Amino acid sequence: MSDEKAVTKSAQADGATLTKDAAPGETLLKVTGLKKHFPIKKGLLQRQVGAVHAVDGIDFEVRAGETLGVVGESGCGKSTMGRLITRLLEPTGGKVEFEGKDITHLGVAGMRPLRRDVQMIFQDPYSSLNPRHTIGTIIGAPFRLQGVEPEGGIKTEVQRLLSVVGLNPEHYNRYPHEFSGGQRQRIGIARALALNPKLVVADEPVSALDVSIQAQVVNLLDDLQEELGLTYVIIAHDLSVVRHVSDRIAVMYLGKIVELADRDLLYRTPMHPYTKALMSAVPIPDPRRKNAKSERILLKGDVPSPISPPSGCRFHTRCWKATEICRTTEPPLLELRPGQQVACHHPENFADQAPQDTVLLSAAKEAAELVADEVLAESAATSAAVAAEVAKETTGTSEAAEASDTTEK
Repeated sequence: MSDEKAVTKSAQADGATLTKDAAPGETLLKVTGLKKHFPIKKGLLQRQVGAVHAVDGIDFEVRAGETLGVVGESGCGKSTMGRLITRLLEPTGGKVEFEGKDITHLGVAGMRPLRRDVQMIFQDPYSSLNPRHTIGTIIGAPFRLQGVEPEGGIKTEVQRLLSVVGLNPEHYNRYPHEFSGGQRQRIGIARALALNPKLVVADEPVSALDVSIQAQVVNLLDDLQEELGLTYVIIAHDLSVVRHVSDRIAVMYLGKIVELADRDLLYRTPMHPYTKALMSAVPIPDPRRKNAKSERILLKGDVPSPISPPSGCRFHTRCWKATEICRTTEPPLLELRPGQQVACHHPENFADQAPQDTVLLSAAKEAAELVADEVLAESAATSAAVAAEVAKETTGTSEAAEASDTTEK
């Protein structure tokens, strides 16, 4: 079936309607200024005395058929963001649009028809499955909740889903405790795929699993995307997992997206200093490099508290390039290169966005002591080289435009 003619049935309580799938490349999910602040209350009267800024104004789009990876340290707001876009949490501010429809504040009844199209795979395969129910009941629950009767009956469809995710269909009547962690995660995947969703949000789908099982589950997600035309948002802290499955990657730090780029661009030339530090932590499995000294960038201190995040750029307290403008002015997320957006005044591998500000903060001087001299020298050299290359391209483009104008005259 061609993409243009692809049509899915969307059964609702009042009858079945037909809706056309989003064509590959079209925007399926659009998030604008999304925020989630958890109130902190104290005292007998439970007065609010502050708030945890878990997600603090993020913008991104997910196109149909692609995989967006989301990475960052623990506590940066990745999981909260996943629950916001699947509407398991109510946003404090901002807007979430799915297929052009605003779903930001839809209630339970309003979200029920959309639950067919937006599903979630949870992080912990042990706590996300009810131990009192058989896996047949667990995977069959979406059909009963949505009032959908699959062809051949629910049992037949559940057994088909079990075989799709690599489990034995004969285990239909077994309980979750009879399965390993990897098998339980496959059960969670089967439940998420039951109603043929368009968007699947996977919250650290392999972090609780053994490394050998991780590869199997990641490959399964890859194969299912190809077979069923799924769109993924995969949340992870393992950069190698994200690299394997993602088309684009968003890097989060303290509730903000600091870099959003195509996978190859991000790994080849990371622009945000935080992204560069994350990349330096990824081990390179090459026996020939066993005696080579790896230039690991050690970040100064812990992640600041999301209750009172730093002013300006949130990374300035740990960054070796931070200047006064980083403390006072929050950098916007700008597309500095096609397919690569970054929020930084002094980006890596690119011309400096605030060249007039050169005096390092004291925090930056301390952070620079943890960064190898070779890395600092390479950073300065690559930034200068890229700046020269961009200037050359700009000059070439303007000359070409002038030449075309002259030819037309």
